[in-house]
Amino acid sequence: MTTTTDPRAVVIRYVEAVRDGAADVIQDSFCEDATWHYPGDLPVSKVWNGRDEIINEFLGNMGLVFVPGTVQIELVSTIAEGDRVVAEWTSKARTVHGGTYDNRCIGIYTVRDGRIASVVEYADTRHVAATLFPGLHAEPVAGSVA
Repeated sequence: MTTTTDPRAVVIRYVEAVRDGAADVIQDSFCEDATWHYPGDLPVSKVWNGRDEIINEFLGNMGLVFVPGTVQIELVSTIAEGDRVVAEWTSKARTVHGGTYDNRCIGIYTVRDGRIASVVEYADTRHVAATLFPGLHAEPVAGSVA
């Protein structure tokens, strides 16, 4: 199904597929041995290995914390150099916990043969914890104002 090997176009196609809920395009966007690194100390913070684990466990489980039909994703910008693409996007949604998720994210994508081979994603993990995993960090962070 992949129609382009241009790294920037591959990443844009993927982000638009997530925005549009196009599961077949999302599936086709990743190499079978892809990795996704989500840094931090959240329940989802780790290196996710393989297309199936990324899609079914990481992305699939993250989708469960949003109220269906409320997710809004907007691609803000991309910068590409060779096989690497930096994409910036916003994600907004109501959460099943009654909160509002509103985050600005950056992903560093490596594309191989027209598919995403790796991603390192950066976001405001404090906001992620507060809205998607309430109660996870109930104690104030050292040095912060409670």
